[in-house]
Amino acid sequence: MERRLTAYWYRESVGPSPLQALGWLYGAAIQARRSAYSRGWLRTFSVGKPVVVVGNLTVGGTGKTPLVIYLAEQLSARGLTVGIVSRGFGGSASRSSRRPGSSQALAPRLVRADSRWQEVGDEPLVMLQRTACQVAVARDRVAAAQALVAQGAEVILADDGLQHLPLERDCEIIVIDGTRGFGNGRVLPAGPLREPVERLGRADVIIVNGAARHASLGAGALPARALSMRLIPLDARPVDGRAIRRPLESFRGERLHAVAGIGNPARFFGDLRALGLTTIEHAFADHHPFTAADLAFADELPVLMTEKDAVKCRAFASERLWYLPVAAAFSELEERELLRVVTGKCAPGLQAS
Repeated sequence: MERRLTAYWYRESVGPSPLQALGWLYGAAIQARRSAYSRGWLRTFSVGKPVVVVGNLTVGGTGKTPLVIYLAEQLSARGLTVGIVSRGFGGSASRSSRRPGSSQALAPRLVRADSRWQEVGDEPLVMLQRTACQVAVARDRVAAAQALVAQGAEVILADDGLQHLPLERDCEIIVIDGTRGFGNGRVLPAGPLREPVERLGRADVIIVNGAARHASLGAGALPARALSMRLIPLDARPVDGRAIRRPLESFRGERLHAVAGIGNPARFFGDLRALGLTTIEHAFADHHPFTAADLAFADELPVLMTEKDAVKCRAFASERLWYLPVAAAFSELEERELLRVVTGKCAPGLQAS
């Protein structure tokens, strides 16, 4: 059902939908909620340090986490102590019915190297391992950010949270998947949009991940100031933690299993094919809780998965399991522009170059 709905949402053209009326109601509710915050009827919370939110308008993966890792590395290299906030999807720390910002909200959890993904989620573990920055997870992102500030963070990066309006922010970055764009252009549940496309106009930075191939990103759909990002694959690494690397070129000429439990598995599979690899594809739902049985393929072929899937497979990893880390990259000019905006918002005294 999920795959069929996603396929419908991201078609380039669709006819009338029985869900359209619900989409109008959802869109009206989103606009009313945002208006209540902008008018001060609902409260936002400042955490006393600059906050940069990296989010998206659509359901599913767009490349936010690699961008957060990139920004954390860049800001850390400029002498700032960076803290990263995440909802921690898939982990128990993300589940709370308390009101955001309240003293009764579920206490945030600081992610540690030995944290279990079942508690903190998969992406927070990846961000901790890649950046060495402090990471806090909670449904209440205000409380998570406050916990990081108490630990000495000078700037907060929020992985996702564009629609988490209680958290006051200094800079908003919206990431768009170039392959899937805005889908059919409709708001949930008739389409994949969490907010109408007009929301782009209020963002400080708009980034398209990969070539803008989808029809919804055609002429005039994106502001001229939109930047382009690409994800660069690094050497494959063993899931079991051995300190070795394997160049992707070494997988050419043999078949392998490609496993992805992410928001857009097709992107991962397409990237592997573009690299000349011959794959047997296995797509799972985003944040899938992998078990050994999921990877018990009846052969001895290598298995290549995403980095965030790997953190959930380490406990039962065999030598055939590998994962593929990626890194966000920009042209020199666009990198300079991105860092100019971000540092200008959260650390005006720093030079972006």
